[in-house]
Amino acid sequence: MTAENAGDTMAQATAGRRTRGGGGTARRAERTGLQLETAKYIERNIPNFDVLTPEALELIETNAEIVLADIGVNFVNNPTALDRWRDAGALIEGERIRIPPGLARQLCSTAPARFTQHARNPAKSVEIGGDTLVCAPVYGPPFVRDAAGGRRYATIEDFRKFIKLGHMSKWLHHSGGTVCEPTDVPVNKRHLDMLMAHMTLTDKPFMGSVTDPSRARDSVEMCEILFGKEFVQQNTVMTSLININSPMTFDDVMMGALEVYAQNNQACIVSPFIVGGAMAPVSVAGTLTQVLAEALAGIAYSQLVRPGAPVIFGAFVTSIDMSSGAPTFGTPEASQALYGAGQLARRLGLPFRSGGGLCASKLPDAQAAYETAHTHNAALLGGVNFMLHACGWLEGGLVSSFEKFVMDADQLGILHKMAKGVPADTNAQAMDAIAEVGPGGHYLGCAHTQANFQTAFWRSDLFDYKTFETWDEEGARDTQTLAAERVAHLLATYQQPALDPDVAGALMTYVESKKAALPDTML
Repeated sequence: MTAENAGDTMAQATAGRRTRGGGGTARRAERTGLQLETAKYIERNIPNFDVLTPEALELIETNAEIVLADIGVNFVNNPTALDRWRDAGALIEGERIRIPPGLARQLCSTAPARFTQHARNPAKSVEIGGDTLVCAPVYGPPFVRDAAGGRRYATIEDFRKFIKLGHMSKWLHHSGGTVCEPTDVPVNKRHLDMLMAHMTLTDKPFMGSVTDPSRARDSVEMCEILFGKEFVQQNTVMTSLININSPMTFDDVMMGALEVYAQNNQACIVSPFIVGGAMAPVSVAGTLTQVLAEALAGIAYSQLVRPGAPVIFGAFVTSIDMSSGAPTFGTPEASQALYGAGQLARRLGLPFRSGGGLCASKLPDAQAAYETAHTHNAALLGGVNFMLHACGWLEGGLVSSFEKFVMDADQLGILHKMAKGVPADTNAQAMDAIAEVGPGGHYLGCAHTQANFQTAFWRSDLFDYKTFETWDEEGARDTQTLAAERVAHLLATYQQPALDPDVAGALMTYVESKKAALPDTML
């Protein structure tokens, strides 16, 4: 289904709600407001890079089945999950589940190979799976950093600024989830404020809360206000991150959230969270064996909850520095694991999540740029369909950086250009230009150049291409300085997308009533 068709389906299914939420008010805002360009999700016209041989793939798949059958996985504090697995034919010993060979793969076969995640603006809905790549921002850091204030704990105002930056970013397709953790709001209530920001400050798709099953239910109920209850039950409007406690442990919090989302037809990224050498073997093949075993068990469980529930095969794999114990990013082993996991996901016929702007650097500096570029390129070539942490990640995921957010988001444009491949049509062959210029001439003024110069070369909206003299006269600004200026510009020119006042009011009433009913807690 194309994004346009998805929008038509959504409009037909919820005609009344969508008329109020995105009708005349939104069209008037579009005519009179700032015109923003948001690129469509990437569709690859290039081959994936396969690092594993067919023999290696079969060996890893066989070993993963042995792990599930002989070693097993733990589903802790979740008797309902144990019952579901027992009824499906698994062997249960305490909280240990041993899955007979072939059973998990059979259960995974009901998950869709591709699905649409609808945005409240149908033009910004995304397709996840197949040859697509959807880019979403950093997820989870408790700290933020900017050039003016340095490193500090994140606030809800920081969170809202990131949502606005994501809304204004051309190459970012998705608003993400916990772009930073707002520590000035009680833990049991902050998900309400974060969801409200995603729903009102942008019209791009977003992620739901997974920190407690009750918060996942709140996410579903708020989406029912935004999209309409019937539409939510029939379509996917959220994608949410379900991390596995590697090695091979599925806790009741994450699985409880998965149960809520699967029951309500909302997508889950089932993702082993692995630091190689600490939470998985040091070898790439051994790590991939564990990744596949964990992903198979988690995805299969989502299908036990609701066959056909949308799900994404996730793989977050990095390595460890053996001298300090700190995780490392942008390494060749991490890229090899990403490439291999992509092959395994495609053999299962499932969408694939990995990659991002990952780095261990404390600042948006050369280390951050190198490590991020390695992972961005691996995500493109490795067939990633949903790239979380695509922009803003700093300090091993502890920090969301405002400057790095816009630096990374700018560089995502390169992935769009690379994914198109190299055209070879009549215009691209440029034989008329070669004939016109002939030996010894130049192409600056020829007809072909004049017709194509505006789109022929990708150009950064951030980097400095001026001469040295001009650059020096303007203050010799480095990239972080330019990024800080771009952050200020984007926030100054931000315009909130229109939303039906009745829907906005209903969301606010829901949030306020939920907050009033709960005492503040930090758990």
